[in-house]
Amino acid sequence: MGTYLDARTSQNASFANSISIPILLVNTPQLFGQIGLITEGAGANPRVLLKGTISLQIPLALLGITITIVRGTLPTDPLVYSATSTFNLSLLAPQVIVFSAADFLPPITPQLTYTAFVASNALGTIRVGPESFDGILVSD
Repeated sequence: MGTYLDARTSQNASFANSISIPILLVNTPQLFGQIGLITEGAGANPRVLLKGTISLQIPLALLGITITIVRGTLPTDPLVYSATSTFNLSLLAPQVIVFSAADFLPPITPQLTYTAFVASNALGTIRVGPESFDGILVSD
């Protein structure tokens, strides 16, 4: 049975249409969530469970949205998760993307930092909320 060590939440926007943050650069990761998990007391087989949601108003074009999670703070840090969703131009309402990821056996340092990024392959994408990113660290 796993032992709970730490849990954190990054809640950027709690409600639908509560923010309006344009993605201004094509295929460039934009940070939308970051957490730090304290590893004190970690035993064997540490694992981090991550999940989140982001809502986007997309332009009237074929569009790919990529969510990435890294262990660290920069888009170039070790990749933990990546997924791309493609939307077509018949979708007019904001699109909600929900994701779940895991990092099994991360290197134990005093704190593990995880950062969630979003990127779009077309201009006109707007982050509208809600946005949430959270994680929990457990070990044996």
